[in-house]
Amino acid sequence: MNDVLGRVLVVDDDEVIRQLIAVNLTLEGFEVETAHDGQDCLDRVHEVDPDIITLDVMMPRLDGWETATRLRTDRSTSHIKVVLITARAQEDDRRRGLGIGVDAYLTKPFDPAELIDVVRELADGSALSS
Repeated sequence: MNDVLGRVLVVDDDEVIRQLIAVNLTLEGFEVETAHDGQDCLDRVHEVDPDIITLDVMMPRLDGWETATRLRTDRSTSHIKVVLITARAQEDDRRRGLGIGVDAYLTKPFDPAELIDVVRELADGSALSS
């Protein structure tokens, strides 16, 4: 059995997308937990202790923008790598995400292989220029 590559918390209000991401990352050797929105993510982040969080932007209760901002401003979670995965493909949205300090920004529909590459690079500690 392969060593676990890292722990990922997958946050998306769409169960199909959440499971798609989770299955792909699990098959690649990551330990995966899921959350259904930003508030669920913040409620569980200390229990899960993820290395990386994949985060949808448009979600009920607490959106991805605010969730990422809270993760970045909390000293206990600011080190966690964050990948925004969103249908919001405008350059202003990308700049907003990078301004918050997210580590990568992918647009839906995304290529699962690209997501795996991004998460692997972050798990390896590589800097991403996206």
